Amino acid sequence: MIGSAPPYGLLPARFPCRALAARAGRAALGGEREVALGCWLAARLATAFLPPFAVPPALRAARAAAARGWLASLALPAATRTALSRLVDASGGDSPSDAAAAIHRVIGAASEQLDAASLAELERIADALERLA
Repeated sequence: MIGSAPPYGLLPARFPCRALAARAGRAALGGEREVALGCWLAARLATAFLPPFAVPPALRAARAAAARGWLASLALPAATRTALSRLVDASGGDSPSDAAAAIHRVIGAASEQLDAASLAELERIADALERLA
């Protein structure tokens, strides 16, 4: 058939954090951009529980450990830093429901610096993690 995918072809992988990446790209240098980048990184780490991005637990833990140092270098409000740190830690753990709960804390802490599309994206990731648990 014309227009159908070949049986040996790969399914297209959609990047799960497009709105957060766009928010970081549009934000002015400083606080809002750093919050958006921190949220983007932490959310991307959390998507490692989800297909087709799922990675083994050991790799999730290694990624979380590496991200902690980078996250510490950002100038973030205290509440946002705490929420993002918990999400990074949860992304390296074994519980998708813990990661979902951490995303909800990030949404609460960073809602003033993020746009509606970014917040909706975080909600979708949290919902997917909750369904996985």
